[in-house]
Amino acid sequence: MLDGVSMDQLRTFIAAADEGSFSAAGRRLRRAQSVVSQTLANLEGQIDVQLFDRSARYPQLTEAGSALLAEARRVVSGMDGFKAKARTMAEGLEPELSVVVDVMYPMESLTTAVGLFRAAFPHTPLRLYVEALGAVVQPVLNGSCRIGIMGSMPMVPEGVETEKLLDVPMLTVVAPFHPLARNKGPIPSAELAQHVQLVLTDRTAMTEGKSFGVFSALTWKLADLGAKHAFLRAGFGWGHMPAAMVRADLEAGALVPITLEMFHPKTPPIAMLAVYRKDMPPGPAGRWFLEQLRDAGQLARRS
Repeated sequence: MLDGVSMDQLRTFIAAADEGSFSAAGRRLRRAQSVVSQTLANLEGQIDVQLFDRSARYPQLTEAGSALLAEARRVVSGMDGFKAKARTMAEGLEPELSVVVDVMYPMESLTTAVGLFRAAFPHTPLRLYVEALGAVVQPVLNGSCRIGIMGSMPMVPEGVETEKLLDVPMLTVVAPFHPLARNKGPIPSAELAQHVQLVLTDRTAMTEGKSFGVFSALTWKLADLGAKHAFLRAGFGWGHMPAAMVRADLEAGALVPITLEMFHPKTPPIAMLAVYRKDMPPGPAGRWFLEQLRDAGQLARRS
């Protein structure tokens, strides 16, 4: 009977465990609750193991069910990867490549990779979007973009594969006439909290209730990195910026770096990751483009 266990049964098992009820699993799978219940009952009968305790209002995973859930996830993930790779091979070259890139990604490296892509794939249109935080990941999850390059949101959602591309050096800066610019040593958190911090805001709800690198209750939220840059130069607050983007400002004295006590001796870099859905991995053009991004990032670090 074990040989008769199907992928559909395992997917139903995972959905019921994740959603916490058979009715919610049915909505996720677009099936009636009775179909979900029968599918799970058949699975339990085939493997001779009770996966759920049905004595309470909502089904609870048994100890055996919890142990088998991890195995079920591995089996389903492996099959999804197999089918995705087979589909990619059958598809051949993508008719179009859509990529969403984190606003913190170094534009010099991006333009280098795009120029090489145009020369190598002149008949493959490239659609590029520049976003921040959850707005980088959301188009990947909903399938409107094949690849995402994320960094400003450090949480990686389930269902995506990741590949490290490069680290983006960061600096914490203020205008030279800002009160924080007078500090010669590391600035304690209590002092930072007295000044406005300029931060990027998320266009999606993916990071709602969460903050990354925010140390002040006084925040101005901006949806555009260019606006944040201009506000920093105007002295409206302090904030973290990609080092490459403010290099000219530092040389001209339009901005000055500051050191935070919690980041001493320096502001940590942002890791840039390529992300894509497990069931929609990059095709030949996408894979080639990722390699160029990685190479361009390594070249920029050496220069």
